[in-house]
Amino acid sequence: MIVCSCNVLSDHDVRAAIGAEETPRTTGQVYGCLGCSPQCGRCARTIRRIMDDAVAAARGCCAGGRQRD
Repeated sequence: MIVCSCNVLSDHDVRAAIGAEETPRTTGQVYGCLGCSPQCGRCARTIRRIMDDAVAAARGCCAGGRQRD
């Protein structure tokens, strides 16, 4: 699905940036990882939601793992 019409970014592009070695922590950093910058800003909320979903999924994977000390 296209997330950003201005920069023609898909949800797959955003997920790939989030999964990169230097994980972006802000929407601005996601744009930077993808070599662009926000234009109208309407996609920022969607990018943030994708980031939040990725964090929630990572937490879910860790829930069944080793307990913290």
